[in-house]
Amino acid sequence: MENTHFSEQEQLRRDALKELIELGIDPYPAQQFPVDTTANQILEGYDPEKENFKQVTLAGRIMGRRIMGAASFMVLQDHTGRIQAYIKRDEICPGEDKTLYNTVFKKLLDIGDIVGISGYAFVTKTGEISVHVKEFTLLSKSLRVLPIVKEKEDHVYDAFTDPEQRYRMRYVDLIVNPHVRDTFVSRTKMVNAMRDFFNSFGYLEVETPILQPIPGGANARPFKTHHNALDIPLYLRIANELYLKKLIVGGYPGVYEFSKDFRNEGMDRTHNPEFTVLEIYAAYKDYFWMMDFTEQLVEKVALALHGSTKVPYGEKMIDWKRPYKRLSMIDAIKQYAGVDVSGMDEEALRNTCATLRVPTTPAMGKGKLIDALFGAYCEKHLIQPTFITDYPIATSPLSKKHRDNPELTERFELFVNGKELANAYSELNDPIDQLERFREQLKLKEQGDDEAMFIDMDFIRALEFGMPPTSGMGIGIDRLCMLMTNSPSIQDVLFFPQMRPE
Repeated sequence: MENTHFSEQEQLRRDALKELIELGIDPYPAQQFPVDTTANQILEGYDPEKENFKQVTLAGRIMGRRIMGAASFMVLQDHTGRIQAYIKRDEICPGEDKTLYNTVFKKLLDIGDIVGISGYAFVTKTGEISVHVKEFTLLSKSLRVLPIVKEKEDHVYDAFTDPEQRYRMRYVDLIVNPHVRDTFVSRTKMVNAMRDFFNSFGYLEVETPILQPIPGGANARPFKTHHNALDIPLYLRIANELYLKKLIVGGYPGVYEFSKDFRNEGMDRTHNPEFTVLEIYAAYKDYFWMMDFTEQLVEKVALALHGSTKVPYGEKMIDWKRPYKRLSMIDAIKQYAGVDVSGMDEEALRNTCATLRVPTTPAMGKGKLIDALFGAYCEKHLIQPTFITDYPIATSPLSKKHRDNPELTERFELFVNGKELANAYSELNDPIDQLERFREQLKLKEQGDDEAMFIDMDFIRALEFGMPPTSGMGIGIDRLCMLMTNSPSIQDVLFFPQMRPE
């Protein structure tokens, strides 16, 4: 929405913009600016005895100024940090015309403006590494006032702290809270470490459709849209699993994808309707192999980001060093809830939930009742990385039946800090069994379970051509990033989290 009501400070900036143009100064010049040095390079590398950095060109945002007559200091912030710059009027205005300094620099520039400077590094009398400016260029005039409450003596500014405003205006958050930029740099390093690990096995990174005719691969409520040209409904993907397994059918030994998935469900500190998932599938493997693989992966990520397997999260210390504890879901319920649910039918499970005050609904079958007990009594205890294995068949329609117990499946989830981080199976590759599982899901949907899976006949057809024994694993990138960067909310690791419109 266009803003025509400006604050007094914003109007002053617009007046300054007009005056700059009248002076013949383009406040948004088109030419490139030849940056060759960063603030951090000077701060870490300058040696007064060597007199290095004799000619430097930097660009960044003005984050503070001190005007002292014919000489001034300013704080310049680029993507690497902040550095002090010293400006002497008679050096940047060597002739009689002092307009550039007296009018432009002293009166028409503001905190937030983007400028370019050229000069040389030196140390001030107070011992601060700085840049002595010989040339000065305005690159972009800022018309909004940065949310900086006050300037302190060391040029550190009060932070932009309101969470809602930070998430709505991430571009401002990144300017005034440099540690936020570090979080997203770590996120990229994390993803790159994972890519390197997968590529070392020779696995292929691929892309699969976001718009799907059938939302498959997970138990979740989808977003629905309509394709006008084909006149068909389409869904934003809730998972990319079925497409990736079709590629295993096609002959690839291993495929992976960092995918944007979408689920039309609740939002909280660990859930966003749009989120990033890594899914990987490896032929001729099972879920035991995948547990070992997953341990190696997340340990590698911790070492790549922190140089240690011990990573703080809030008041806890998470140790990502493998191997991790392994516990079946039935044994976890026995340990933490004090009941043995193995062999219980649906009625007995309902009674057990009622006795233990675990909420249920009529739409919940055996699998979801067991899962509810697990969620209520077990998850909160799983702080250190723990594999929970062998899930009920009803909640794992894409997983192979357990080789020792047909009521269970060869599935695990990795829990850390009381939350699921990864989910993996020995993949079901029997097309007849898979079709029957889909039909069971359809019955659950008819009972009112709106997260139950659809029947995907093209996936069944793919399995009928033959899929080798395969193991697959999905890991929540946003949750992993939260844990690796000590971020309390998923909104802190998404550049632009979903929010209600202003």
